Amino acid sequence: MHFRYYVLFFILCFRGLSFGQDIHFSHVNRQPLYQNPANTGLFKGDIRLTANYKDQWRSVTVPFTTIAIAGDVKWKPKGMAFGAFLFYDKVGDGKFKTIEFITSAAKIFKLTSDSTHSISAGLQFGMNYRQVDYNQFYYGEQFDGLVFNPNFGDKETFNNDRKFNLNVGVGASYQWRIRNKEQLTVGLSGHNLNRPNQGFFGTKIQRDPRMSLFASYERPLNQELSLLPGLSFNLQGTYRELVLGTQVRYTLIEKLGTYRAVDAGIWFRSKDAVIVRVGLAMQNWSVALSYDTNISKLIPASSLRGGLELSAHYIITRFKPKKITHRVCPDYI
Repeated sequence: MHFRYYVLFFILCFRGLSFGQDIHFSHVNRQPLYQNPANTGLFKGDIRLTANYKDQWRSVTVPFTTIAIAGDVKWKPKGMAFGAFLFYDKVGDGKFKTIEFITSAAKIFKLTSDSTHSISAGLQFGMNYRQVDYNQFYYGEQFDGLVFNPNFGDKETFNNDRKFNLNVGVGASYQWRIRNKEQLTVGLSGHNLNRPNQGFFGTKIQRDPRMSLFASYERPLNQELSLLPGLSFNLQGTYRELVLGTQVRYTLIEKLGTYRAVDAGIWFRSKDAVIVRVGLAMQNWSVALSYDTNISKLIPASSLRGGLELSAHYIITRFKPKKITHRVCPDYI
């Protein structure tokens, strides 16, 4: 009877540093809706579409794969924005799958008439689905005394292989537009506030709340160069994650409606990895690619290899033509 609990405990613990840990990305601020619900609508434009792909620990075990897509849109007359986020995560031999769909809404409050200082408050509500395939595991009963024989039955009966629950989160973000192209953003959010039950076998195992703090800063050094440092700190149960670093962006061209820029930077995940990231922006598109080099105690198994991550943003801006009223001068003038 205890064997099934050991199996599930191993699956979930190997997924990260703590039991029931949420997914995480190395691209700080490149998945804004998952980072903080108050980020909904915080961009220049009208509609934002984002996508992320992460592949990690391929050198250690069955690769951990995370795919995410999101979109948010502004409702400018009311100063509000709405968004949705969907991610798919698969880990381990048992193909432990997590699918989560999250909707968000945010409201922006101007603290000054010129919008130099503003605060955004956001709310998230989502659905979480988890499933594990026990047929993918190897069991002691399948050992015939000499070798492993997959034809032998495992003699294990599991009551449940899937779990569905709801998730609630809130967040706030402060924006300071210091001057043209210089801006500071700081946000704080709480996730899994309802502590959903993720136990598979009748035992109540509550998902720990995750507190998330982030900060991003953009400072132009000259006409072409800009510095973009940032940090992200997540606290969930006994798990701690601190990611900090910076990107340097070089603008190739920005005139007559044409925009081209490249960026490169280095980031650190405390006690875990060094992350090298490069990016490219063209018009409304921006893409980024990074690789995590593992520096934790897992080096003997990982051989310094961590994971590859790719992200993409696309922003749609609607231009409304100005309404011009023509006046015809009378003949006698």
